[in-house]
Amino acid sequence: MAKATAVQAAMTKTQVLATIAENTGLSKKDVSRVLDELGGVIDRHIRKRAVGTFTLPGLLKIKTVKKPAAKAKKGVPNPFRPGETMDVAAKPASTRVKILPLKKLKDMAK
Repeated sequence: MAKATAVQAAMTKTQVLATIAENTGLSKKDVSRVLDELGGVIDRHIRKRAVGTFTLPGLLKIKTVKKPAAKAKKGVPNPFRPGETMDVAAKPASTRVKILPLKKLKDMAK
């Protein structure tokens, strides 16, 4: 494999599919199916009542983080106007998706 050159502008989905198809010898339709199936596999890993984590080996790890509910608070000091107080609304529990880069991806940025 030849040394990769830096891309000067972000690629569109069509350009990404065309580049991968050209470099692997697969058709664009096959590459599109692979990416769609990858999305489906990730969905099955991080949805409700699933394992909550997916690792794309060497590149990234996707995981869900459960944020607990926060109660409403009254009379909290306002961080933007010292000396004033404010009321903070209650927030329901939620689930966030975190994407963590792995070593190979971090090394690509160097």
